[in-house]
Amino acid sequence: MSMKDPQAAGLAAFAALIADETRAACLLALLDGRAWTAGELARHAGVAASTVSEHLGKLVAGGLLTEERQGRHRYVRLASTEVAQLVEDLAARVGAGAQARPRGLREAGAGSAMARGRTCYDHFAGRLGIALTDAFTSRGLLRQDAGFALTDAGLAWFDAAGIALDRGGRRPLARGCLDWTERRPHLAGVAGAALCRHALAAGWCVRIGSARAVKVTDEGERAFCDLLGVESGILR
Repeated sequence: MSMKDPQAAGLAAFAALIADETRAACLLALLDGRAWTAGELARHAGVAASTVSEHLGKLVAGGLLTEERQGRHRYVRLASTEVAQLVEDLAARVGAGAQARPRGLREAGAGSAMARGRTCYDHFAGRLGIALTDAFTSRGLLRQDAGFALTDAGLAWFDAAGIALDRGGRRPLARGCLDWTERRPHLAGVAGAALCRHALAAGWCVRIGSARAVKVTDEGERAFCDLLGVESGILR
């Protein structure tokens, strides 16, 4: 008589949390790194608020989401960077070619904006993320030959740019995250998050609407050109 693997049931239950289109839509929306209300997620997923509340309860109980309450409002966000990495990696396995064809000009425009530049939880993705990653690599600030790693010159670049890196945690300074539209890894980890946070705070990039899409501003084009040699046309 064969023995059942004790982890099999747990893995199956965990996979079942994501194997629902409404819950998957909520997880993908929360990759923008912000906290959402149940009502906002219900509108995003196209379901009733009562329906999405039930799904969110399962995701919280399963450890994929955390919830915060402010007065009458309940907010949820991804539980950790590890959860965000898992969701983005799974989305990358689906691939851009498997996405549904846009139903109109507005949806096509939103998809184009997401492909041009977006946040992947707390770092940049899309063509913007790849352009910045390529610039770091070509200037000798980042190595990709054996995984992602900042060079000494890369560490000095962050210091010179006034972008602080938290080197005391368990999160890697640099990590490759497979981009689901570009099919190449972009910069994640502490460095990717710090760059994204600084760019948004400095006005180099601004969010577009309520989705994950971001746009590089004129000031951002100048900054990325001066600091990394990124041509402005690549960012548009």
